[in-house]
Order: sequence, then C-alpha cells, then structure tokens
Amino acid sequence: MTVSDRVRVHNVRLLSDNHYTLKTTTFEWRRANGEWQTQHRETYDRGNGATLLPYNRARRTVVLVRQFRYPAFVNGYDDLLIEAAAGLLDDESPEVRIRAEAEEETGYRLGEIRKVFEAFMSPGSITEKLHFFVAEYQPSMQVGNGGGIASEGEDIEVLELQIDQALAMIGDGRIADAKTIMLLQYAALNIFR
Repeated sequence: MTVSDRVRVHNVRLLSDNHYTLKTTTFEWRRANGEWQTQHRETYDRGNGATLLPYNRARRTVVLVRQFRYPAFVNGYDDLLIEAAAGLLDDESPEVRIRAEAEEETGYRLGEIRKVFEAFMSPGSITEKLHFFVAEYQPSMQVGNGGGIASEGEDIEVLELQIDQALAMIGDGRIADAKTIMLLQYAALNIFR
C-alpha cells in the first residue's frame, strides 16, 4: 500500500495567494490500524529551493552571507542571520538557480558544483524541498561584491570564515539557520576532516 492509497482529500480551500500560496485542507488519513481519521492541515507553498556552501579546502574557509530575515525577527531573533547562499528555483533546475544565487549573493562565479542531498525543511506545514550543494572556490573566482539584488529587498553582507570558527558559531548561537548548520556539518564530516 502506498501513501496515496492512505489519503482521501475532501476539501482544499485557498486562504492566500498574495506572494506564495496558503491553503487549508480537510482529508482522511488511514492509520496503521486501518481506521480512517479526519484531519485538517494548512500548507504553505513557496516553491522549492537550493542552497550552496562555497569552501576552500586548502585555506579551510567557507563563504556565508549575513542578512535581515523578518520572520526570524518577529520570532525574537534580534540579529542578522548568517546563512549559506540560497534561493527559490523559480522554474529553473536546482543547479542553474543555485549558480545564479551564489553569484548574486556572494560575488563568486563557481566552477564545479556538487549536489550532496535534498531535504524537506519544515514538512509539517511548508511544502518546500531544498537541494543542497557544495563547491570549492578560489579567490580568483570572485567576479563581484555580492550583496544580492537591492530591488528584491536584499541587503547582504558576504563573510569568509574559517571552518572551525563557523562551527563554533553554531555552538554559541551566532549561526542559527538550519540549512547552514546542515551544510557546515556536512563540510566538517566530508570536506575538512
């Protein structure tokens, strides 16, 4: 039996499509014991995305960005978030989109990029699946200052950090973004061993 055999959707109602799509759904779920249970859920669809961690193995550095995130602010985080470059796919392949995002945000035009995994970031309410990439960078790959696109509200600072410093920043709370933590831990286990 597949998951689709265990779900009966009864009602989907659009709550908002102002910027992304918010829906409420009533469905039945067939529990493991065979009993059908009616459930209600809201889903927020903002599209899928990609994220990338540039690293320099010889120098033991990574490139991250720092920017304001309003949802984190209203949840009590009174600082700029330090993150890996990321963005929505916008009907492009993950590889094409993350190359453009990395250059826009960090100023680096990267050579070979490598996909390392995919993950749902908040599957209880958000449909987004994120594609995770890493890429080695050299100083000569810097083609601009980065900083994002001002007309899209981006005001991004580029950071080059030692991997040990970045990992310590997870421990002391200065890096609190899940995708960035995942990529830094991947790098610690697989790149900077």
